[in-house]
Order: sequence, then C-alpha cells, then structure tokens
Amino acid sequence: MNPSFRQKIAVLHDWGGLVAGWLLFAVFLTGTLSYCRQEISLWMRPELPAASASVDAARAADKMAARLNDIAPDAARWLIIPPDPRNPTGSVAAWRDRGGGPRFLRETLDAEGRPVTARATMGGDFFYYFHFDLHMPSFWGRLLVGVATGGLLAALVSGVIIHRRIFTDFFTLRLNKAPPRAWLDAHNLTAVTALPYHFMIGYSGLVTLMVLYLPWGIDAAYRGDRAAYFAEAAIARAIPPPAGPAATAPLGPLLNEAARRWGGAPPGRIEIFRPNDRAALIEISPHESAGLAYLSPKMVFAGVSGDSASTADGLGPAGQTRAVLYGLHLARFADWPLRWLFALSGAAGTLMIASGLLLWTAKRRPAAGQAWRPGVRFAEGLNVATLVGLPAACAALLWANRLLPVGLAERAAAEGLAFFAVWAAAGLHAAGSHAAGSHAAGRPPAAAWREQCAAAATLLILLPGMNALTSAQDLTVTLGAGDWARAGVDLVALVCGLGFAGLAVYFGRRAAAPALQEKPSC
Repeated sequence: MNPSFRQKIAVLHDWGGLVAGWLLFAVFLTGTLSYCRQEISLWMRPELPAASASVDAARAADKMAARLNDIAPDAARWLIIPPDPRNPTGSVAAWRDRGGGPRFLRETLDAEGRPVTARATMGGDFFYYFHFDLHMPSFWGRLLVGVATGGLLAALVSGVIIHRRIFTDFFTLRLNKAPPRAWLDAHNLTAVTALPYHFMIGYSGLVTLMVLYLPWGIDAAYRGDRAAYFAEAAIARAIPPPAGPAATAPLGPLLNEAARRWGGAPPGRIEIFRPNDRAALIEISPHESAGLAYLSPKMVFAGVSGDSASTADGLGPAGQTRAVLYGLHLARFADWPLRWLFALSGAAGTLMIASGLLLWTAKRRPAAGQAWRPGVRFAEGLNVATLVGLPAACAALLWANRLLPVGLAERAAAEGLAFFAVWAAAGLHAAGSHAAGSHAAGRPPAAAWREQCAAAATLLILLPGMNALTSAQDLTVTLGAGDWARAGVDLVALVCGLGFAGLAVYFGRRAAAPALQEKPSC
C-alpha cells in the first residue's frame, strides 16, 4: 500500500477520533450503563420489592387497563407495559385528542394496577436517553450523536488500515512503559478485543435514527406523508377516527392467544388505539426478550369483539433488517450472561476511546520545563473533565437519588441537575488547573488527574455505605435475598471506585516525578 495513503489515513484517524472522541466517550459510557437500565432504576427506587421471575402478564395487563379506564376513559391511545422478571412494576400512558384533562399522562403501577408509591426519579432512563439525545432538544442532541457516530465508524475503518500489526498488537500490553506506549497498547487491545461489536453498535445506532438522518428518500417515496411510512414499516399505527362508544374487550384472552401463536413468548407492550370505541384496535407486541428483532412480530385484534384482525409481521427485507439491527443495538433480547458480554464490550469501547484521547495528548505533551501549546492544553483539560468528570457525575446522580428529600418537587429533574453540576465543576477544575498549569509553574498537569480521580473514587467507593445509611437495601440485605439487580449496582460502583483510586495513586506518582516521554509508532 502507498505509504503516503496510510499517512493521510493516520491523520484522519488522529484528528477525526479527537474531535468526536469526547462526545463518543459520553455516549459509550452512558450507553453501556443503559444495558443495566432496569437494574439501576430498581436501585434508585429502594421502596419497591425485588423483581420476580413469576409474573402473570395477562392478569396484570387487565388490572392496568382498568386503571386507565378510571383515569383516561376518553383517551385516543393507551399504552400498557406489564411487569416483567427484571422490573417489579409496569407502566401505563394515555394520549388525549379531545375531552378534558391533560393531553398526556403516565403512571407507574404494580401488578394489581395500583399506583406505585416510590420516590420520583428518572432512574436508569437518565443514562439511556442521554446516550442518544444528550438531554438536549431531541433534534439537536440526536443530530450531534449521529455526527459523532459517523466519526466513530470513520475512526474504526481508518484504524484498521493504519495498524499493519493489528492482531499482533492485540497480544501486546506494556503498562510498565512510558505513558504514550502504554496508552497505545491499551488502545489497540480494547479496539481489537471487541472490534465486531464496535462496528455493529455504531452502524446499528445510525440505523435506529435513520429517519432523522436521511429523511429525503422517505419523503420522496411517500410524498411527505411520514405517518404512512411508519404504518407500512410497522413502526407506528395511525389512530382511527372515533366511531361511537363501545366497551373494549378484556385483554387477558387476547394476550394468551398472542402468546400461543408466539410459542409461549410473553407479551411486552400493549397499545390500544381509540379505547372504548367501536373503532378500537389492540396491538400486542412480544416481550423484548422473546427474539432478536425489536418489537416484531405484532398481533392486532379488533378492540370490541376481540377477533384477530391481522398479524403485523409481514415486513419486507428492509424492515426486517432494521428490526434486527435495532434489536442488536438495544440487546434487550439477551439474558444476563449475554447482556454482561454486551456491557463488557461497551466498556471496552469506552476504554478504547479514552486511551485514544490520552494517547493523542501524551504524544504532544511538552517535556518538563517547556511551555504547553494552547491546543494540547485545551485537549488535556477536556480529557480530565470528560474521562474522569463524567464518571464522577454519574456517581453524583446516584448520591442525589439518596440524599434529596423524597417529597421534593421536581425531584427527578433535581437529580439531573446534580449530574450536570458535578460535571460542570469537573470542567471548571480542569480548566483552572490547565490554564496556568505547566511543571515549570509549580503545578504539574498530572495534579488535576490525581485530584479528580480521587474525587471519583471517593464517590464510588462510599456509594454502598451511603446506600446502607439511607435505605433498607444495603449489600447485606440484597446479597442475602439474592437481589442481584440492586447488589450489582453497589458492587460495580465499588470495583470502579477502586480502579479510580489506583489511577489517583498512579497520577500522584507522575505529579511528583513526571515520566520521560517516549514517542510510539503505530
């Protein structure tokens, strides 16, 4: 291969990875946490019982429909999600297009259809939504994440091209070497270990939001009628116009019939369009653990008679491909061993991005006594604020969940404010440390790393103890009861905290005696 071509690709890899890297680190970290979305949500609501493997979804759905009939009988659409083995509660939502009351309402219910009394929190949903919309107005947040994901795919392809010894380097890890060489080995190892996963998660992430990123073909084919596209692709069903009052059929027999046709797969999502009306339709989707494809197949019943209207699984090749890629990205089909494998692959991707960012600055860091170039200093500060400040902010969200008053108004939003406040504080600390920071000025750059790693370690290591002081769900209780969902949050926090403590020691030694630079080659 032409060496000049490889050199050009190396420049693309370096700068493309750098520009998108900080945002990609945030997306990968929170996306990896999203694999444990239900478990984190359960930890953040200690008032709830542990999840149970024995759930009668059909009975629970009827109870939850009765609750909707009490609070929103005139809604245009109901959504029911029954409890499942990972979640002891279910949820209902209703949308109105007429009548009095709010246009949208949502409640969390137990298996008996009773509203759940638990602290207000976004739970694991905070990380899930952040990883694709950054809690920004949805268009802009998702657009930024899409651009960064394109950068990820470009970095992966260019990385494969420029690393001539990519599989040899997979077996090389020299952590005892100077930082540039150690970061390069770590970058190669974490990249190659889960390389198929990195490509899959990047490409499938783009596919899940393809209508946002590439709407022009759909608009041309459907003449701007996106509702028609969503209906034909079995993504969303149009709400039928009202036809007159009529009682909606019980859900239990319909759910049992759907489960029979799906070979015993339990229902996971029930949508009732125009409930309590002669035009009502009931659309049932299997539980996400039932298959690889996301929300496919679906069964549709006439809402009044309960007769089977259609089976909405006749997707074409493009629709089936999208459903499978969507399911792969979410990994909700996976049982716990496979879900842990996905989570470990996501952690490898997070470390791949972090080590790449560290390698970029390590190769350009000035020798002791020399002045920092402004761009390198800026990148170093962003590295500190992102690679350490963001995990600390994630821990701060869990602390806020326990320390904020349970009856506080807008409590879920206050937890989010705690997350962003700690992250902003980490950014200000990193900026202040690197604004005047050179070893000649008396404050080595590694000092900021040491201080923030120590802060993150403190928040994470003390989290199980703080949980024990503020709830009845401490590790001795959850481990004794076999409640691995809640115990896992405490244990993972403890392990990550010990990792940051080790980094704090490492950067403390570097601050006292900066290591000599060693220029690595790819």
